[in-house]
Amino acid sequence: MALEPLHDLRVLDLYAGSGALGIEALSRGAAHADFVESERDARRVLEENLNALDLLERATIWPHRLPHGLTRLAGEVARADLILLDPPYGGEDARATLEALAASTLAARVRVVVEHHRRDQLPERVGALTLVRERAYGETHVRTYRRSDEAPE
Repeated sequence: MALEPLHDLRVLDLYAGSGALGIEALSRGAAHADFVESERDARRVLEENLNALDLLERATIWPHRLPHGLTRLAGEVARADLILLDPPYGGEDARATLEALAASTLAARVRVVVEHHRRDQLPERVGALTLVRERAYGETHVRTYRRSDEAPE
C-alpha cells in the first residue's frame, strides 16, 4: 500500500504483523499509530521494530483478535483518521472486519484502506463506508473507503 504524506493523523493498523504499514505511516508524519495484532511473536517483533526506529512513544500496541476485538477499541476507532487493514488472504476476515468498522463510530474524514486477495469479495458500500478507489497489483487489490457523506477522491 503506497501512502501519501500523513501529517498529524491518527492511524489504526489492523492485523499489524511486523507493523510495516503503521510504521510507514509514522515515517510519513502520522502523529500516532495504534497497532492491533493478536499473535504474541508478531507483537514482539513489532515492538522491536518500533524501538529500533525510535517510534515507541508515538505508538500503542493492542493484543486483540479481530474483528471481535474492535469492540474494545471503540475510542481508537472513533479517533482514527486512517485505518489500515491487511488481514490474512482467502478468508472472511477482510469482509468481517470491514463490516465491524462500518458499524462503529468513525471520524468524519476517516479513510479505510484494505489490502486483500483479488478473490476476496468486498462490497462497494458497507454501512457508512463507500468505495472510492481500487488498485490491483497482481493478486493483491487495495481498496480505499471513505464515509459516505464525504466526496470521493
